[in-house]
This record gives sequence, structure tokens and C-alpha cells, in this order.
Amino acid sequence: MALILNIETSGRACSVALGKDGNLIALKESVEENYSHFENLTAYIHDVFNQANLKIKDIDAVSVSKGPGSYTGLRIGVSAAKGICFALDKPLIGVETLRGMARSQMKYFPEKSFLLCPMLDARRMEVYCAVYNPSLVEIKKTTAEIIDENSFEDILLKNVILFFGDGAEKCKKFLGENPNAKFLDFVFPSARNLISLSEELFNSKKFEDVAYFEPFYLKDFVGTKSVGE
Repeated sequence: MALILNIETSGRACSVALGKDGNLIALKESVEENYSHFENLTAYIHDVFNQANLKIKDIDAVSVSKGPGSYTGLRIGVSAAKGICFALDKPLIGVETLRGMARSQMKYFPEKSFLLCPMLDARRMEVYCAVYNPSLVEIKKTTAEIIDENSFEDILLKNVILFFGDGAEKCKKFLGENPNAKFLDFVFPSARNLISLSEELFNSKKFEDVAYFEPFYLKDFVGTKSVGE
């Protein structure tokens, strides 16, 4: 039972949510191509506390999407989360970005006869992805994968997979004719997706070391990439 500030900046969305006892009570987010997280994040944090008529000192913990995702975006979100935790002496919770995306879709498909594959664009024909069963158990671990006509071939033989996220369009190009491959539009990482997971981690006291915690980049950062990669 906690009041948790949730921060999501792993992709194009800059998203902040307040969760109380696992329920959403305030949300501020935008999805932009130019990755203006540095300009927006602090304002969004102030906004959610104003919406909820609460003060930042009232929180019990800070949760942050820890990756994979945009190098720049992850740095901004994690730096902000760690700064708040240091200032208020509150615990830090790290939530896997793809797990949060997968959790967000489970409520829409109660039949549970499918697998979930959240995907984030990693540039060119590469995506960050993982595959989960309806109980959110990882079937295929988080990887940076180059998509082609053979991708997910073994899993698709016996399973329906729901592909979603801004990397799924690349997969659709190759797998769109496969009857076991289904594609969902307009799904992106959101701080609202972190709320139930961060509440579970808080109750289990699974906290990160604020001093040493780093995002899960998955790939090494290359300095010649444009901002937002």
C-alpha cells in the first residue's frame, strides 16, 4: 500500500503517473518525435502532484522504467528518479520497460490464448523485444533483434503472438501474412503501465541501489547516433 511516483522516458513518450495502492490517480504524458523529455519531465512531475492535490514529499517511493530503450531518454528518466530519491530519502524501484508494456495489454484479452511481444524501435531493422505468456512469464528473454522473415518462426508455429509497440511495424512487414501474428496499433510505453508492477515490487521490498543503479541499455551507446537513440 503505497503512493508511488512513476516515470517513463524510454521512448518517444515522456510520461509521469502517480499510483496509490496500485491505482492511477494522476497522469501527464505526451508522445513526440523530437524527444523533448529534458524540457518536459520536471513540468510533468509538478503537474501530476497538482492534479492529485499532493506534495512530492508525500510519496513512498519513485519508480522508473529502466529499459531497454532510448539511451538519452533512459538517462533523463533515471537521473530524475535518482535525484528525487536522494533528496527525499525514498526507495527507488526499477521496472522493465517491455514488461510494463506487456502488462498494459493483458486486461484487453481475457481469453489468454496468446503470447505478448512488446517491441521498441532500435533503428534500422532492429528492435528491442521480449515474449511473455499471459501470466507475464518471459518466454523469450529481452534482446535486440534484427527482424526478417524468419523472426519468431519457432514460436509462431504453435502460438498466436500479439505484436505491439513502435517497433512492431518492422515485424508486420515480414510477418503480416502469418495467421498467428497479430498486430496492435498505438501502444507505447506509459508511466501508467508501471503502476501495478511498481506496487508489487514495493510490497516485496525489491528496491534498487540508488547510488549505483544504471538503466538497462541492452546495446552500447554509439556517439554518432542522433539524439533519442
